[in-house]
Amino acid sequence: VIYGMGDSYKGNIRRKDLRKPTPYNTYVIPGLPPTPICMPGRASIFAVVHPADEKALYFVAKGDGSHQFSATLRQHNAAVRKYQLKK
Repeated sequence: VIYGMGDSYKGNIRRKDLRKPTPYNTYVIPGLPPTPICMPGRASIFAVVHPADEKALYFVAKGDGSHQFSATLRQHNAAVRKYQLKK
């Protein structure tokens, strides 16, 4: 949505922005945007090619710049309650 707004984006998205039919608004336009909106960094590509040997399927932002990873939905929901819902 933001990418399609171009210079009209002033740091805040409103409901009307989510309804505006730009080629990059996948809320109203089916499929993928016509072009990439960003490029992955070297670390991201390395992580895909060499994934960590982990069981974690879920993650939640802790609010301090780090994340809590969980292997089960039950663990994930507990982390959501702890880090997101109890703010």
